[in-house]
Amino acid sequence: MARPPASAEAREQRVNQLLDAAVALWLQHPERIPGVAEVADEAALAKGTVYLYFKSKEDLLLAVHERHAQAFFAALIARASERKQMSFNDMMQLTHEHIVGIPAFLPLATLVAGLMHKGVSPETAQAFEQRIAGRLEAAGELLCAHFPLPDGISGARLLMRSYALILGLWQLVDNCRSECANDEVSAMLRPDYASELDAALRALWQGTFNKELPHA
Repeated sequence: MARPPASAEAREQRVNQLLDAAVALWLQHPERIPGVAEVADEAALAKGTVYLYFKSKEDLLLAVHERHAQAFFAALIARASERKQMSFNDMMQLTHEHIVGIPAFLPLATLVAGLMHKGVSPETAQAFEQRIAGRLEAAGELLCAHFPLPDGISGARLLMRSYALILGLWQLVDNCRSECANDEVSAMLRPDYASELDAALRALWQGTFNKELPHA
């Protein structure tokens, strides 16, 4: 029977080994979720090892998505904790580095949204939502030191709205990309995600603060 490593560091390394294997397999075949046995083979581990940490293949992919989200929140909290004034451009840089620039982030986030209500175990989904809420609360509170927000809740809600825009716009552009693949005229008119995202988020933040934001 497989046993977890004794040290916390070794356990974390093993978990990351499994998550790396899961996302690598999913990126190869995004039309389906890789099975537990496939992930174990890719990670060069026994199948039973996977079940030491995850109850299902869906729980595995949710953990990959949470690792992505955690990296973004860690970078945001680190920057917002600095005394140097933070700007909208800083937020856009963090967004591109830790969300848009990660190949699996947005497509996996789209998949995970459906898995939260089908496939992921209820206790795993609840624990995930609680952890994300905690990170949102912490980040929202810190944003108050840099932007004219009345309280941390307002900061958290602004981050939630921003994420909804980031993901929703990506889904729209991705669908358009698929539909326009064989249409040269439509392809020329297809929106550029990066520029559209900047415009959409800028409009959201300007509306929230009721003031123009600098472009540089």
